[in-house]
Amino acid sequence: MSEKEMNSYRLTSLEEPSDEMLTTLMKEVAEEAKRKSEEAHKKFFQEIRENIRKQRVEWSKEYNINFSND
Repeated sequence: MSEKEMNSYRLTSLEEPSDEMLTTLMKEVAEEAKRKSEEAHKKFFQEIRENIRKQRVEWSKEYNINFSND
């Protein structure tokens, strides 16, 4: 199936997608979902690391603590 055919297809009740179309659509959706999940995971842990860094700075000022592995 050509890319043009895939891009022009719209899921409607008037036209049933072929098995090939469904397979391609499902593959593309799964790839996008995986990519978005990986991005969210990466962003989540970056935010955690940044919050830890900020908290260490705050604690070091408040309690005169030296975090040597910053």
